[in-house]
Amino acid sequence: MLDRLHDVLRLRTNPAIFFSSAAVIVLFVLGTIFFTDQLDSGVSAASDWLLTNLGWFYILGVTVFLVFLIYIAASRYGRAKLGPDNEAPEHSNGAWFSMLFAAGIGSILMFWGVAEPVSHFGDPPRASLGIEPGTVAAATDAMNFTYYHFTLHTWTIFTLPALCFAYFIHKRNLPPRVSSIFQPILGEKIHGPIGKFIDVVAIIGTVFGIAVSIGLGTLQINGGLAQVLGIPENALWQLIIIGVVCGLATISVSLGLDKGIKVLSNFNIVVAVLLLIFVVVVGPTLFMAKGVFESLGTYIQSLPELALWNDTFADTGWQNTWTVFYWAWTITWSPFVGIFIARISRGRTIRQFVIGVLAIPSAFSVIWFGVFGYASFDIELNQGGGLVERVVDEGDVPGALFAFLDHYPLAVPVSIIAIILVIIFFVTSVDSAALVVDTMNNGHEDFNPLPQRIFWALAIAVVTAALLVFSGSGGLEALQSTIILVGLPFFVIAYFQIYALMRALREDAGELPRVRMRRWKKVLPPEEVERREDDDDEFGHEYDDDEEFVSKPEAVEPAPKFRDPYVDAPRHKNPAKRGTLAGRTGSRGKDDDAG
Repeated sequence: MLDRLHDVLRLRTNPAIFFSSAAVIVLFVLGTIFFTDQLDSGVSAASDWLLTNLGWFYILGVTVFLVFLIYIAASRYGRAKLGPDNEAPEHSNGAWFSMLFAAGIGSILMFWGVAEPVSHFGDPPRASLGIEPGTVAAATDAMNFTYYHFTLHTWTIFTLPALCFAYFIHKRNLPPRVSSIFQPILGEKIHGPIGKFIDVVAIIGTVFGIAVSIGLGTLQINGGLAQVLGIPENALWQLIIIGVVCGLATISVSLGLDKGIKVLSNFNIVVAVLLLIFVVVVGPTLFMAKGVFESLGTYIQSLPELALWNDTFADTGWQNTWTVFYWAWTITWSPFVGIFIARISRGRTIRQFVIGVLAIPSAFSVIWFGVFGYASFDIELNQGGGLVERVVDEGDVPGALFAFLDHYPLAVPVSIIAIILVIIFFVTSVDSAALVVDTMNNGHEDFNPLPQRIFWALAIAVVTAALLVFSGSGGLEALQSTIILVGLPFFVIAYFQIYALMRALREDAGELPRVRMRRWKKVLPPEEVERREDDDDEFGHEYDDDEEFVSKPEAVEPAPKFRDPYVDAPRHKNPAKRGTLAGRTGSRGKDDDAG
């Protein structure tokens, strides 16, 4: 039946994966609209239970993933290339970084660049340790947590699945699906019910993860328009914004990767850097420059503590609202970002990949959050403030950036540019997500019918509207509750990804044997050797004639010589001197030449 419907609709995808994913999304949207209170209470209860009992699991997981990535990059497997061994990288370093930036973290920078440092400055995460709001200690701790949330740990969540996708897609030439990562475990069953179930979960989670991102962006755009043009912040305007963003995304989807996403990504990075330069030049330049380096040092010093901190004694619930939400949200759209990064990273080694994806965006995030964070502190400490009141006291997190720009010259035109930048960031996110989700459905990248990609862009828009407008909680609270619940299976899957990747690397590179060392003769003092050269000594002890004693270190055998197992053994003119493998290789070569 599904196959017949698939053919009638002229689709080119896997019917079971496509219709199962679509059915879950449709049921969720209808349930949100018609059973708002029941669904809202159920999601909230489940989310609260997870936060109370498994928040530590989310926090531990990301740190474990980071340690694994550092290990794999430093190991012998770091030299393995993600693609054919003789292939050069497909994209230049500049284009590669700009696409990483736009797909992975560009929208996050715009939303949280001011809101995160100001929130922690006005409401310190570790107030139980005696850190007072609005103090230097609060500013230091605010930057530590901001870097913790948006540098290495965030990009770890993207890098792990991206590395797995890149290896299994480019090295083992498997379909671009999450189930392909489990091929070392499942074998051909990746095409069976278990593999399809994994892909359905990944697709649904990706759609919800992107929907949360678009929801946050919608709130920010609405807040910016309210600040600049006086447009009200209500459900109607939020629906209009969602429609505009997803409408532009469908246009970009139809243009493809090179004409759509790549062009918009390059434009985004240029405009974002110009905005950053504007703040640096017009703002307290020296204060920000010193602050960036100082906060980087305190972050590095505090990282081991932050990476495992669980607020055990105070148990304020702060970490559930912030850190756990971030990790759950980020990991839900990691399959989308992972496949996208894998696609643009063909030809790079594992070591280049891990270092590039972890370090380069993290370094940019340090600069971005350092500049906007210390500029915000300067406003609070030296210019009369107002940001803490709006962000913390009034809870206007989406409007933080525009409240910040209001303290700078050319506030209106710069705010308009910032709104446009946010819109384009979310357009590229929806565009990329629709393309990747459709690819996961198809299982190949050769031909993707346009209507399918448009369907997934519309699905993201509809889920965003349901979460943001029709949910009983509404706003940021509904987005947080839903994504914490959806993120749990992704953390479980990530541990299996680590095992599958290590197993595949060992299978393809070959297990290293135990180190074989040559044997040495027993060394005795010279006088003892002389005594033992006789058959028996003065005490009547007899020595075995085969037992060898020397007074100088002497090896029993020469050191073993190894060769590359993928290179033919050298041919010998004398067949008698050939080893077993060398003899076979040489004989085959001679026969081939004679033929």
